[in-house]
Amino acid sequence: MTRAQPTADAEPGVDATITAFDARLLRVPLTRPWGADVTSVGVVATHVIRSDGAEGWGFSWTPQIGAEAVHALLTHDIARFAIGRSADPGSEWLPLWQHLHEAGGGGLTTIAMAGLNLALWDAAARAAGTSLTGFLGAQRDSVTAYGSGVNLHYPLDELVAQVHRWVDAGFDAVKVKVGKPDVAEDLDRLRAVREVLGPDRALMIDANQRWDLDRATRALDVLAEVSPAWIEEPLRADDLYGHLELAGRLAGSSGIPIAVGENLHNVYRFDDYLRTGAAQIVQPNVVRVGGITPFLGIAAIAAEYGASLHPHLLPELSGQLALCLRPVPGVPAPMVEDVEDAGFGPLGALDGPSPVRIADGTLTETPHAGLGIRFTPVVERTKRAETPPKSPEIP
Repeated sequence: MTRAQPTADAEPGVDATITAFDARLLRVPLTRPWGADVTSVGVVATHVIRSDGAEGWGFSWTPQIGAEAVHALLTHDIARFAIGRSADPGSEWLPLWQHLHEAGGGGLTTIAMAGLNLALWDAAARAAGTSLTGFLGAQRDSVTAYGSGVNLHYPLDELVAQVHRWVDAGFDAVKVKVGKPDVAEDLDRLRAVREVLGPDRALMIDANQRWDLDRATRALDVLAEVSPAWIEEPLRADDLYGHLELAGRLAGSSGIPIAVGENLHNVYRFDDYLRTGAAQIVQPNVVRVGGITPFLGIAAIAAEYGASLHPHLLPELSGQLALCLRPVPGVPAPMVEDVEDAGFGPLGALDGPSPVRIADGTLTETPHAGLGIRFTPVVERTKRAETPPKSPEIP
């Protein structure tokens, strides 16, 4: 743990500073692998101590690739930056981003930044004697959850069985992968999914950046038959102008909305996509964008442009934030993604009960302090994989 001398007799919450910050790297095995070589996810659990004695716990997260680099940024550059600075959550974000910017304006840097930002929000809520939603102000009692999975590699019978499980569990919306070499196979799979779902449940599709512009145009003309509620990441995530062109083409044909966000890593990129009309739905991942502070900024931008926001993954935290997003007239309420057998709670990674509960396709909160997310050391594995894993496909 990196420490500075604590301030004596500090009044709780008044001009509190960061006196200690540390991070530990964990590997959480997946019950349902996301691929032959994607059998676990990396979590860097963080801990902050303030000069008034308040403590907070946060985390960074990245499936397989980059966890060691994130851990190094947190224990070296970010810890050195943080000690002695204000513990007010959010005050650290822009100066830290500017400090780390020469190492990259997003990606590993923002993923690592989330580890500090989340811990500071947790400490602030705990010091106030409340949960994150109590600290931010809950706007609703529950949010809709949708069933999701990494399933492009599933044979058709396994995919159909998964969709049956979602329907039986009460989900009214599901998301499946597309991007087979032959779009006719994608269509066959989606027809089978739609048959299970019926006409009234929502079906979202995710191409995980597999297509180029012309292929996306052709594929979506075909897949429009199953009435997708959105197409997620049809093109390379950083191809702003490709998405803008595709949005124009879809507006003149199928009308399928474009969703992006899991691979946009800062507020500025979200603003680019919304300001130009390149996307109609945004899906910020609270860790990848750098924490709660930028997530709330992205939510404000989405509200300004009248865009829907549905957080990407991490329902234990995303669900709490979704509960706090202010309603926007004419814009659908946020939905939370629940990847089958991939939540921290079901994976046994949490040291205590999960702060949220998902039942009958609905997420609600359970009693807890702060973020309510602390990781058990039981899931800890070696800090370096023995065999370098392949890059995973993310929901």
